Amino acid sequence: MSRNSHQMAEYLNRIGAGKILIDRTPLTYDWIPNTLVGRDGALSQMASIFSQISSPSISCKTVITGPVGSGKTVLTQVFCNDLKRHLDGKRRIVHTHINCRNHPSGSQVLQQIALSLDERHPERGLSPGEVIQSIRRFLNARETHMLLVLDEVDVMIRRDSSDIIYRLLRIDEGKNESGTISIILVSQDPSLLKLFEPAIISRLGASNMLNLGAYSESELRAIALQRSEASCLKGSVGDEVISKIANYAASTGDARMAIELLEAAVIRAEGHGRSNVLVKDVKPSEARNAALEPNLVDDLPDHQKLILLGICRRLKKEETITSGDALKLYHVICEEFGRDPRGYTTFWKHMKSLEISGMIESRTDSATKGRGRTQHITMANMAPGVLEARLSGILSVE
Repeated sequence: MSRNSHQMAEYLNRIGAGKILIDRTPLTYDWIPNTLVGRDGALSQMASIFSQISSPSISCKTVITGPVGSGKTVLTQVFCNDLKRHLDGKRRIVHTHINCRNHPSGSQVLQQIALSLDERHPERGLSPGEVIQSIRRFLNARETHMLLVLDEVDVMIRRDSSDIIYRLLRIDEGKNESGTISIILVSQDPSLLKLFEPAIISRLGASNMLNLGAYSESELRAIALQRSEASCLKGSVGDEVISKIANYAASTGDARMAIELLEAAVIRAEGHGRSNVLVKDVKPSEARNAALEPNLVDDLPDHQKLILLGICRRLKKEETITSGDALKLYHVICEEFGRDPRGYTTFWKHMKSLEISGMIESRTDSATKGRGRTQHITMANMAPGVLEARLSGILSVE
């Protein structure tokens, strides 16, 4: 064996031979724990709101708000899973979870609901009303009740409207059967109700609102401990490490930051060949401040991806980019990937969509030269370097 081959074999031996990490899944946001830390009160409130759900004619609805990392999504997942088990043999339940940041129009949301029930459902040719009635027929024919979670619902409302929510709330109106769909709306926006018309607020019910606060330091400690015990070898992550993680994350009350700090510390310790995590491995500067996950860009329209890639490349090096430079970089990126750039008006529509979705932020200042006003674009909710790599990979294979 050559020297290079021997070296390659040595470093490849590290794959799957982690001295600390045994399962990375509990260090992801999608992991659903068996026990939900710090949200017993919220689960009890949910149970009260859904107390009559075992009756076949009953539908329930609730609105959950709270800051990033407050456990909104995992709360709905745990509650829906527990409810399905509780009602087993009493009422047939199907749980559908849709992130409205990935599907930001009412028609897209309806299509995702329909496809979750029947993957053969036609994607075109039906009006919203027809799709809603096909959903209703499908559920009623199978005597099934849907638990529908619309996550980050404010994105859809701002981009489109709340009309689809109103229609879904009225899905059984004028029909012989009732109790087709229960709806859980989730949002970071504490003023979500202000986006709704009075008729929707009335149907949702003032007593069905649930606001989650940020986690306390003790709760963050319990979350970090739960994740470490589920993902790492016993004894490899000590109490002092867990306490330091909780202490740093307590500044925001964000469980995601605690999870990211834990993951980064484990990776750093394994990188040094150690079988345990040290306190010095916990470095808060490496916890991302991003509030949005990189995979949210996967379903963007192609030209929004191209625009965002140009912005990311500049924001890797500088704090802001002007709207004029973003337009120039968009043309450069289009040429790089062999695409024809869209016109000025379409470019601005895409920019507005990116801003509404929270992927970019902008402020307007007086132009330094000539007349008019200049937009300065930043990216507070996502990491430009991470997105650049992801977008480049996606666009290269499309």
